[in-house]
Amino acid sequence: MGLFEFFGKKTFPHGIHPPEYKEVTSRKETMRIPFPEEIVLPLTQHIGAPAVPVVHKGQFVERGQLVAKAAEKALSSPIYASVSGTIKDIDLMPGTKGPIRSIVISTSPASAQIPIEGEYQDYQQMDSSEIPQAVQATGMVGLGGAGFPTYVKMMPPKDNPIHTIVINGCECEPFLTTDHRIMLEKIHNMITGINIALKAIGAPKAIIGIEDNKLDVLEEIKPHLPKDGTIEIEAVKTKYPQGAEKMLVKSLLDIEIPTGALPSSIGLAIFNVTTMAELGDLFPSQRGLIERIITVTGENLEHPGNYLVPIGTPLKHIIKYVGFHDVEAEVILGGPMMGHPVASLDIPTVKATGAVLILDKQAIRSDEIQPCIKCSQCLQACPINLNPSELGQLASMRRYDVMEEKYHLNDCFECGCCSYVCPSNIPLVQYFRIAKLLNRQRHMQNG
Repeated sequence: MGLFEFFGKKTFPHGIHPPEYKEVTSRKETMRIPFPEEIVLPLTQHIGAPAVPVVHKGQFVERGQLVAKAAEKALSSPIYASVSGTIKDIDLMPGTKGPIRSIVISTSPASAQIPIEGEYQDYQQMDSSEIPQAVQATGMVGLGGAGFPTYVKMMPPKDNPIHTIVINGCECEPFLTTDHRIMLEKIHNMITGINIALKAIGAPKAIIGIEDNKLDVLEEIKPHLPKDGTIEIEAVKTKYPQGAEKMLVKSLLDIEIPTGALPSSIGLAIFNVTTMAELGDLFPSQRGLIERIITVTGENLEHPGNYLVPIGTPLKHIIKYVGFHDVEAEVILGGPMMGHPVASLDIPTVKATGAVLILDKQAIRSDEIQPCIKCSQCLQACPINLNPSELGQLASMRRYDVMEEKYHLNDCFECGCCSYVCPSNIPLVQYFRIAKLLNRQRHMQNG
């Protein structure tokens, strides 16, 4: 039994066990949400350079038509029309981080909204070097929240051959059930997507990691796995943040990703299950990513569930459809631990939007911040063994350089465990985000 295999369940040290709140949507099959009257497609929906518009105002576009190409000679991803309709504008529109240049499409009420398909392409007949470019053409990015263009992960450095592809199906955030439903409803697509990644990367095997609160997934998937053992599935202990790549790799393989290093440096490539399932669906027919499954849940909703939503759908359309009318609500993109509250319901969903969480004001902890009492609960919770208490003290003194240079601030992936357990209600994660931002600005100024 490995060091991190406790009571027969693979896991990692520290972490927390917040209430799951998944039962509301975990057993609800995915349903399509009605098309909104207007779609807003930000040109930046991924890590890297913004996409470049190839359409003009007043132009009619078909659902699935390319509307913005990937930037040349840069990390980038194309964008496709998620509805058939007329280009209303290409201008600054509300986004999660402020105004962002976007393509606005007025949905055609007369259209059947049937997406464009290309000619069939068989990844098995393609050279492995051809696959990443074809993956880029789908517009696929990490759908687990990071938004990193998927094709780049399929081109690992030649001096670091990949021995294992890890497929992340943990979905450890409370409330979220998107990945759970994907793994039950799109098994064939997911296996196809994994096989595409295996061939592109040249890896000999892949392993799907799920938490043990999804054993129904394990039973459903096992009969579909290849007999040669190239794809396996294994359950790990349910604990937050089990879905963080460092934690999952430690739990599944008892391997540590070094500080500041990428998984490829130790022979790993990591993808989200939803990314693989959507890739397996889009790649064979050369279609672009135009919609995705989103968990819409929270409090006081008439119709919480998992919905197939066109990318670019304004939040106000989604919230109206699920039957929430409380203007005092907090709307969060993502889960309660790592998600971000939005300032406007005009903000659209993007490729990386996996959940819309709606909580009334009474559900948001708003107790007064108290001084740190040195209880060490944050140290016991931190999954990567940082000292959140000390980092918080340094943040209050604006010693951002010391936080980075001596206390490994950049190792923090903002999981929120420290803030969750803090009895003094200190918003530690918010402090760390600010510190990282200011450090980045300082580095840019200093060249």
